Amino acid sequence: MTTLVSIPTVEPVRDVGGTLRGDLRGVRVVSQRELLRFFRDRTRMVTSFVQPVLFLFVLGTGFSTIARTNGSGITFKTFMFPGIIGMTVLFTAVFSAISIVWDRESGFLREILVAPIARWALVLGKCLGGTIVATAQGLIVLALAGAVGVPYSPLMLVTIVGEMALMAFSLTAFGILVASRIEQMQSFQVVVQFFVMPMFFLSGAMFPLSGLPAWLTALTKIDPLSYAVDPLRRAVFEHLKLSQATSTILNPGMSWNGWTLPVAVELGMVGAMAVLLLGMAMHAFSRAE
Repeated sequence: MTTLVSIPTVEPVRDVGGTLRGDLRGVRVVSQRELLRFFRDRTRMVTSFVQPVLFLFVLGTGFSTIARTNGSGITFKTFMFPGIIGMTVLFTAVFSAISIVWDRESGFLREILVAPIARWALVLGKCLGGTIVATAQGLIVLALAGAVGVPYSPLMLVTIVGEMALMAFSLTAFGILVASRIEQMQSFQVVVQFFVMPMFFLSGAMFPLSGLPAWLTALTKIDPLSYAVDPLRRAVFEHLKLSQATSTILNPGMSWNGWTLPVAVELGMVGAMAVLLLGMAMHAFSRAE
């Protein structure tokens, strides 16, 4: 009597990791994780939206009682609107990197670092996830344009969305670079606030860049955020009906020795800063234990 023995099928061995396809899949998975983490945290979503609304409608209305816009017919809220968009992107993008510190404290980061994918893929995935989250938050504020007297021009909206995405990518890379060497959440918050608050207040988000004292003008020119906020303001003011004199005062643009920088140059500087910061963050993670 012959006994039939079934031979189990042996699956071929797959080489995990070490391929561009695997690294790109890692980028997608890490970015999706950042999105899920944010959109499942309703408290974070609400609080990150309340802050710009308070600045725009409470602070903007209060300043309107003491600030004048030269009889231009626009309110101080209209002037602040591009700056508030920049503020929303700034805080959301930079603080999205706090997830790295949280993962380090919980031990999850070590598990990610030993995954069979390149570490640059982890950094790029984190950066893309933070960029999408920050841009989405900026879109929510952008939807309030009509409430502050800014028209819903399709060209303006598309321009601002592109500028927000570039700005968010650069700032998220900065946050990741800072988080790569910090082990406690409290320390991260202190260090980030040390950089973020001066960057925000010196960027011209809350006041015009014309007629400033020489020392303050110099500080605004060395603030990298100034070159991201100014294109946002130009995109908005191009669609407002203002006199040339009023536009010169409220929207003078960034200038070097009397030369007003074109928007393309400013965005090129922001893009170059994004590439530099991303490269530094990748290098920091490549050396991380």
